[in-house]
Amino acid sequence: MFKKPHCPVIALEEHYWDEELVKTYTGSEAARPGLQMTQLQDLGALRLKEMDEAAIDIQVLSHGAPSTQKLPAETAVDLARRVNDRLHRVVAANPSRFAAFAALPTAVPEAAADELERTVKLGFKGAMLHGLANGSFLDDKKFWPIYARAEALDVPVYMHPSLPHAEVIAAYYQDYVKDFPMLTRAAWGYTVETATLGIRLVLSGVFEKYPKLKIILGHLGETLPFLVWRVDYTLRRPGQKSMSFRDIFCNNFYVTTSGNFSNPALLCCVMEMGIDHILFAVDWPFVPNPPATLWMEGVPLCDEDKAKILSGNAKRLLRM
Repeated sequence: MFKKPHCPVIALEEHYWDEELVKTYTGSEAARPGLQMTQLQDLGALRLKEMDEAAIDIQVLSHGAPSTQKLPAETAVDLARRVNDRLHRVVAANPSRFAAFAALPTAVPEAAADELERTVKLGFKGAMLHGLANGSFLDDKKFWPIYARAEALDVPVYMHPSLPHAEVIAAYYQDYVKDFPMLTRAAWGYTVETATLGIRLVLSGVFEKYPKLKIILGHLGETLPFLVWRVDYTLRRPGQKSMSFRDIFCNNFYVTTSGNFSNPALLCCVMEMGIDHILFAVDWPFVPNPPATLWMEGVPLCDEDKAKILSGNAKRLLRM
């Protein structure tokens, strides 16, 4: 059993699937029977048993990719509302073990902003968005009403990966996906897409417009903490628009440990971003719980810093 510091353990990127929403998924994103599907659909005994076995006190629940980001405008608003209402009932029935990030109907950005506000008033801790939204990167100005509302409500938006654009898959990965199907997903494709979005968000000017906006990236920042100095230095060369990429990234972004239990990677994040911008997550059930908490027991940080990662920073950022 994990020997944790004297603090609760809050895990921020822990997924489930809503039966109605999942029925809209097709192709490689469609549901497949098996243990993982069973875990995703369980919001009771099985989930709690696996949490208890790893000494995880609270999961912040979020829908798995692609969530509501591929829904058409004519159905997105009502379906997202039903998905969130069902999730709210789950959290309300067990508030000591569960919290939630909302799914938003990004096909109708103003309505998505309204849904964010509605769910925050219900107790949701922010929202999670997944990959491309009907083919568009989420830095596009049409999505800025969501970020305006998130800043006004003082809640974060968690940017979660989803499949890369089909043309990117064909150009970059097709030669290897038969033998290595995860290449387009967690092995690399997810990381490239989400890191690209993180860079685009900074370059878009959204943080100049909404300087208190908070963005969360999983997987220890999708490589960006490792690259932030180089990105910042290169963008300062003559001919660039004046800005400090590093200042914005390290001030407005937070990263979680989801699915990346590496001491060197964690220490890089601590050194670049500071301990207060790092939060604990597992990425359950795509990653099992025990390796995450057992890893945290041995990371080369003091108990005070471990406690910040395990729950202190989440309590502050999500007001838990």
